[in-house]
Amino acid sequence: MPSNAEAQRAEGSGERDETARRGGKRVLYRRLRALRGEGVVRADYDLAPALPPLLVGFALLLILVLGLGVLSVRRLEIVGRTTLDLERQHAAKISLLLRLRTALTELNNQARARAEAEARRELRPPFDLPLRNARGEVRDLLDAFQKTALWQTDLGQQLGRQVADFVETAVDSERFSLEGFERFRALEATLDQMLRDLGREQDEILRTSEELEREAASRIRLLTYLAALTGAFVAAGTIWEVQRRFRQAKRSLREVERQRRFNLQILEGMVSAVAVIDAHERIRSANAAFLRLFPKAQIGSSIDEPLAQPEAMRMLERAARANAERATYCGRWVIRSGGSDGEARTFDLYASPLEVDGERASLVTMVDVTEAARAEAELRRKEALAAVGQATAQVAHEIKNPLGSIRLGVTLLRDMTTDERALSTIELLERGIEHLNKITLDVTRYSRHKPLSLSEVELQNLLEDSIMLVRDRLAEKRAHIERRYSAEPIHGLWDADQLQEVFVNLLVNALDASDDGKPIVVETRLIENSIAGGQAGRGWAVISIEDFGCGMDAATRARIFEPFFTTKKRGTGLGLAIVKRIVEEHGGKLEVESEVGKGTRFTIKLPLVAPVENTADRWASAPGGAPLK
Repeated sequence: MPSNAEAQRAEGSGERDETARRGGKRVLYRRLRALRGEGVVRADYDLAPALPPLLVGFALLLILVLGLGVLSVRRLEIVGRTTLDLERQHAAKISLLLRLRTALTELNNQARARAEAEARRELRPPFDLPLRNARGEVRDLLDAFQKTALWQTDLGQQLGRQVADFVETAVDSERFSLEGFERFRALEATLDQMLRDLGREQDEILRTSEELEREAASRIRLLTYLAALTGAFVAAGTIWEVQRRFRQAKRSLREVERQRRFNLQILEGMVSAVAVIDAHERIRSANAAFLRLFPKAQIGSSIDEPLAQPEAMRMLERAARANAERATYCGRWVIRSGGSDGEARTFDLYASPLEVDGERASLVTMVDVTEAARAEAELRRKEALAAVGQATAQVAHEIKNPLGSIRLGVTLLRDMTTDERALSTIELLERGIEHLNKITLDVTRYSRHKPLSLSEVELQNLLEDSIMLVRDRLAEKRAHIERRYSAEPIHGLWDADQLQEVFVNLLVNALDASDDGKPIVVETRLIENSIAGGQAGRGWAVISIEDFGCGMDAATRARIFEPFFTTKKRGTGLGLAIVKRIVEEHGGKLEVESEVGKGTRFTIKLPLVAPVENTADRWASAPGGAPLK
């Protein structure tokens, strides 16, 4: 047996059993970790069938989310840019008006300062540079104002004219003194009005911005709904595909499991022992028949361990080390179970190449041919007996003719003498002649195969006719027949003459084995197929003939059907051999039960319908060529 360390390595290999215990049966196949220093057997891993649709669905949902995010950001950017542009334009307008007001105020101040200086008759520079600068700035701002959208409005046109008039007024100090103040006030009123209009425009910009934001939010919600709907379709499609593939994988697994169970049942039901031996001479797989033949074997055991009887181990080693390139016959082996006194079983040994985990292995098959070997031996024995029977029949034929002459001569001698001693001698000769004549008749009957002549027979009547033929022997033994017939008549398609020979022979043997005055029991019954184990549509008639004589031991029972074997002083040893042959030709069975000192029972089981091989006889025996009913 393997050591504890080896057992732990085999059991703790980390890889699961391919076929676990089911129904109380032992493991049929298990992967083992490779031996130390030789690496670990690795399996190729593929994607699960349900994983690709999950990955595709996840990718599509991710694309939808990214697309929704990009579109939402882009929409918000558009709203932001639009609002920013409007705010910038508005700010530019306000800035321009404020600068224009500042420049006009500066121009007004410079003009007033000039007017005051002139009124005080102060000395001024000839060119009055600050005033000119203020006037130039106003003209520049007016040019910029004329390029804006404000210039297109009526109020803008009015402001432009007022600015131009004010600039012209500021040039002339007298005119400025007369009109400048009024014109500046009117100009400020126009600027205030435009600034108020721009304030309202600011409110409009805010409303526009809010409208754009609402529109963007509405568009984003729509995109969100579309993305959610699309995602739901993608998820539903993915789930459906996963479910479809899962169902397909489940069906495949069920089919694989069904096939595995079917193969397991085949292997477990095989009479032949089957095992797989790997390159390290360890058992990788075995069926129940192999484990019965090698009771100490386990999955992972080495063939160098004592798993069974030495002869069985030699057989296993021979097959495992055959290194067969193809299916190879490794001879016939005889194994005794339970030691030298156990039952002998015959096996034909085969070895076939196999690959396990990428390494060379052997498939060992041990075909139990015990029954075939026995049948072959029985056939050879029957052929030998047939040859002996034919030779004996020839000898009997050669003896029969001179035996008639001897009988005639002895009869003439009896008629020619009256001497008591001579008559006693003649009587002794006649008994010897009768015995010799019986032997020749039995040998001739055994050696000649007579075909069955089938007809419808009523069993009880046939038994009564047979009993009548032995009534003299019954009278000699002062015995009687105890009849235990079935309640209903039993009819069958049999050969009446040959069956009568069977019954008479068994009755005579029963009388010979019984003491005087002991009964002979004759019993009949009808049984169904389920009890008798017969073929479909065939009932069976069972006939038992039992005596209460001396009985037989096991050695005698084993040989009673052999030709020329007898326990009688003047028997031929052919009676029971003829009986067995006739019963078997009818497709029946002959069984014997006996115990020394208690008696013997012969049981005959006959099918009610003739066997297939005698169909031709049935047709030939029927009137008009029709089979008898």
